[in-house]
Amino acid sequence: MTSTLEPGTVTEPGGALSPLFLPRGIAVVGASRNPGKLGAALVRSLAGFAASGGHLALVNGRDDTMYPSVSRAAEGGPLDVAMICVPAASCPGVLAETAEAGVRAAVVCGGGFAEAGSTGAEYQRELANVVATTGIRLLGPNTSGFLAPHHALTASFVPGVDRVRPGGVAVVAASGGVNHALAFLLTESGHGVSLAVGLGNGADITAPDVLDHLADDPHTTAIALHVESVADGPRLVESVRRLAARRPVVALVVGRHDVGAFAASHTGALATSWRTTRAALAQAGAVLVADERELVDAVGALAVTRARPAAGPGVGVVTAQAGPGLLLLDDLRGRRVPVPELTAGTQETLGRLLPPLTFQRNPVDTGRPGPELGRVLSAVGADPGVAVVAGYALYEPGAVDLVAAVREGRTAGVPTVFGVGGTGPEVTEARRALLETGIAVAADPKGVAAATVALVTDARNRLLGTAPATAEETPAVIEGPYDEHRAKQLLDRLGIATPSRRACEDRAAAHAALTELGAPVAVKILDATVLHKTEIGGVHLGVRTPADLDTALDRLDAVGARRYLVEAMAPGGVDLVVGARRDPVFGPVVLAGLGGTTAEALADVSIRLAPVTAEEAAAMPAELAGRALLDGWRGGPVLDHAAFGRVVARLGALLAATPALDEIEVNPLRLTARGLVALDAAIITKETADAQPDL
Repeated sequence: MTSTLEPGTVTEPGGALSPLFLPRGIAVVGASRNPGKLGAALVRSLAGFAASGGHLALVNGRDDTMYPSVSRAAEGGPLDVAMICVPAASCPGVLAETAEAGVRAAVVCGGGFAEAGSTGAEYQRELANVVATTGIRLLGPNTSGFLAPHHALTASFVPGVDRVRPGGVAVVAASGGVNHALAFLLTESGHGVSLAVGLGNGADITAPDVLDHLADDPHTTAIALHVESVADGPRLVESVRRLAARRPVVALVVGRHDVGAFAASHTGALATSWRTTRAALAQAGAVLVADERELVDAVGALAVTRARPAAGPGVGVVTAQAGPGLLLLDDLRGRRVPVPELTAGTQETLGRLLPPLTFQRNPVDTGRPGPELGRVLSAVGADPGVAVVAGYALYEPGAVDLVAAVREGRTAGVPTVFGVGGTGPEVTEARRALLETGIAVAADPKGVAAATVALVTDARNRLLGTAPATAEETPAVIEGPYDEHRAKQLLDRLGIATPSRRACEDRAAAHAALTELGAPVAVKILDATVLHKTEIGGVHLGVRTPADLDTALDRLDAVGARRYLVEAMAPGGVDLVVGARRDPVFGPVVLAGLGGTTAEALADVSIRLAPVTAEEAAAMPAELAGRALLDGWRGGPVLDHAAFGRVVARLGALLAATPALDEIEVNPLRLTARGLVALDAAIITKETADAQPDL
C-alpha cells in the first residue's frame, strides 16, 4: 500500500531532515547516459519519484541534454536534494555550489573519503567545512543512499530497491550495504519499510539525527538500528531514549570480538566499545539483538504488536510439533524468559481439548494442528501468568485452517507470535494474512523466540522507564594521588566496608601492626603508582609470624617498596569486581563482574551508564553467566543484591559528580558470609592519569 501524499507536498513533521526525506525535487549531479555509471543507476532508481510528480533534474556539464549546473537546474523547479555522483576530489566544490543554489540537503554516494586514507580524510573534512559554513545537510559520504517507499522515493543506486515494499519498520544503518540487506529481508518477511537510511561515513547526518526525525514519522511503528561505531555517545543515548518512549527501537551492535587495547585497570580493559554501546542502548530502552536475522524477527514483531508493561511477563508456548516446540522452549529458557506453569484451571480446560498423552503444563503440545488449535491458544492466552503467547506449527491445510485458528485464539491484550513452517506461496500468504491482523509471524522456532524475547524485553523496559538517574551527593573531595590505604579511606566514607589495616612507614610499624591486628594478615606494597601489585610480587597473604613478616617485607623491598600496608585477612568467599570509569564515547559508566582474572578471561560483566540508581545496579549480577556463584553455590555466601546495588551506585555517583576523578575500581569486592568487603581498591585521578599515561 502506498501513501497518497505526493512527493512535492512537504506537510509532515520531521524537522531539519524533512527536505532530505520528503523532497519536492532532486538533482542528480553527475548523471550519465552510460548505463554502467553510478549516475545512470541513480537516475533509473529515481524514475518512480519522477513518475509520482517529483521534480527530477539531471546535471552534467559535459552533456548538452542535461543541466550544466545545480543553479541552472534549480531554475527548472524546486530542488531540495542533490545526489552527488562525482569523484571525491570534486565533491566539496560541488557541495558548496549546491548549497549556494539554495538546495537544502545532499547525498554523496561515492567512496574515497575518510575510509580510504589521509587524502580522502581531507576531502571529508572539506565536506564538513561546507556543511558548517552553509547549513546544508549531508548524508554520507560513502553511502548507497536511502529509501522512502511510502513516497515512491528510492534514492539509491542498488538494483532492485524499487521492489522494497512500504511498511512500518524504519532502518537506520551505519552501512549502506546492511541498510539494503535489512530492507530486502523486511520485504521478504512481509513487513516492508517506512524509511531505510545508510549513514556511510556520517560527516554530518548521524544516527541521532535520523532517530529524531523518526519520532514524528506517521508511517513508522518500529525502528531497526544498526551500529558500527559511535561518535557522540550521550547524544545517541538521548535520541534512543526519547524515541523508545514513543515507539520500539531494536538495536544490532557490531564488534563483539574487538576487545580493544588494555587500559589503566581491569575495568578499562573489560568495558569494550561493543559491551558499553550495547549496555548504553539497553539502558536507553532499546531491545538488543545478536544478528541481522534476529533483528528482522524482533523489529517485525514490535512493528505490529506490543505486550503490556510488566516486570516479568510470562510466555505461554503452544506447539503442534514437539521437536520445534523443544527448540523454541530451549531458546526462551536460554534467554531467561519466564515460561510459567499454567494454572490448574487452564490445564483443566486444555485437558478437555487435547488427548491425555500430550504435555499441557507449558509448553502445550497439541500433538498435531487440529480444529481445537484456536481454543487451545485462547485458553493459554487467558491464563493469568501469560503475557505473550508463542506458537509454532507446520502449514498443514488438510488438518486445520491455520490462519483462522490463530485468529480465533487471540486474547485481548495478550500478543501472539506464531511461527508458520513450510514453503511456497500458500505459506507466504498465510504469514501475510496473520501479519495483517496484528499477529507477529516468524518462519522457524528461532525466529519465534527472537520475536517473543523482543516483546518481553520491550514490556519490561516500558514498565521500568528509561529516565536517567540523578547523581547523589557524595562525601568526598578528590585530590592528589591515591594509594590503596587512601583509596580505602574514601570507600569507608562512602559506606563500603574494608578490612582493618595499618599504613606503615617502616618495618617497626609493620611489626606493630601485626601485633595489633592479629594473625593472619596480608602485607602489600603501598605505592599509588603501582596499580597491579600482584603482578610485580607486591602482595603476600597469610602472614602469621614475625619471621613470616620479615620475609614478606624483604620481598617487597626487592620490588621497590618504601611503605607497606598491613591488613587483616578477610574470610573466604566469592570475589567480584566493581568499578566506575569515564568511557571516551559515553562518559561515566559502572561495571560489575566476577573478580580477579576470571572476569577478564570470560568477559562475564555487566555495564551501566552512570549515575545509576541502586535499584538498577542491583539487577546487574543477574546478567552474569556466573550468577549462580552468588546464590549460595555449594553452601557459599548469598549476595544481598540491594547492598551490592548501593555499592555500585555510590561509585557511579562519585565518578559522575567528581570531574577530577578518572576511574575507581574495587577488585576484588569479596562476598562473604558477613556481607561485601573491598579487599583492594584503585583510584585514578585526572592528575595522576595525565602524569602517568602508561598505567
